[in-house]
Order: sequence, then C-alpha cells, then structure tokens
Amino acid sequence: MLDPAALAVYAGALFVAAALPGPGIAALVARVLGKGVRESLGFVVGIALGDLVWLGFAAAGLAVLAQSFAGVFLVIKYAGVAYLLYLAWKLWTTANLAQAVDSDTRSESGWRSFLGGLSITLGNPKVMVFYTALLPNLIDLGHLSPASFVELAIVTEAVLAAVFAFYIALAGRARSLLTSPRAMRLLARSCGTIIAGTAVTIATR
Repeated sequence: MLDPAALAVYAGALFVAAALPGPGIAALVARVLGKGVRESLGFVVGIALGDLVWLGFAAAGLAVLAQSFAGVFLVIKYAGVAYLLYLAWKLWTTANLAQAVDSDTRSESGWRSFLGGLSITLGNPKVMVFYTALLPNLIDLGHLSPASFVELAIVTEAVLAAVFAFYIALAGRARSLLTSPRAMRLLARSCGTIIAGTAVTIATR
C-alpha cells in the first residue's frame, strides 16, 4: 500500500495540473460542443489512457527510454495534429450543425475517436515531464510493486475523471442552450477555430 499522505499530495497536484486549460482540455471541450457528450466518450477514454501510458513510463523509470524513441512519439504527435485539423475542417464546412452532427458522428467509429484522444496525450511530452518530476518526490519507485502501481493508476484515473466530468458537463450545458441554426453554425466555427489552434499549439511544442 502506498502512503495515504503521499497519495493525497499526488492527487492534489494532478488535479490542479489537469484542471488548468491546455491543449487536451481545449480539444475535449471543443469536441463536446461540436459533437455532443455521447460521441465524445471514446475521445475522453483515449486522453485518460494516454496519461496512464506516460505514468507507466515515469513509474518504471523509463523516461530516458521514451526519449530514445522520440521519432515514434513525433509521428504520434503529428497524427494527433492531423486528426484535430480534420475535426476543425469538418466543423467549418458543416452548413447546419444542428442537423448534420448526428450523421457526422455516426460516420466516425468509437475507435477513431479513441485514437484521436490517445494521440493527443501521447503527443504531449509535457505529461510525462509532470509525472517524472512528481513521482520520485512522493513515492519510492525502487520498491513500487504492481499492486501499488494499480493503486496509483486508480487514483490518477479518478482525478482525471473528476476534471473531465466537470468540463464535459459545462460544455454539454452550453451546447444544449444553442438551438438555432445560426447559433449552431457560429458554435461549429468557433469550435473549429479552437481545435485548429490546439493543433497548432501541439505541433509547435
């Protein structure tokens, strides 16, 4: 069992870091606004699983190994950028979002949405830097058992779930208030702009 006090500090730091709006949160909010809550669940799962991947690298002391595969993560990064730009283009070219969102989301598989969220997190080394900097100061990684890592992963996912649920609820509420075709068209283009900006931010880091 991990030290409860250390876990509490870790959870608090992670909550603050995750709650600060960044590329991942911006993409999540824009996607919920543009496509709805249900069609964004795979995207959320992908983002959260990406955090677990980076957490695993940091906990296993494999930050150096991850850096040696920088080319692989660079490909993943630009795959995520391409996916975001595709979403932005779809939102900008949708004539009537209120009617077209359903047909658009049916054409996109859950796996495609999931991989989009995963690629965004894996393409952001800042996440691994956070875990690599925080974990050694709170947890004895030299004696971290598989059971302890599972405990750490559960805390991580619980914190991320709380943060994502807040932003999803906020975006879902805002979306439900916009019902006119003109408002939905403005919303679509605003979301497209945000997503395109997120893609540029990720690409230039």
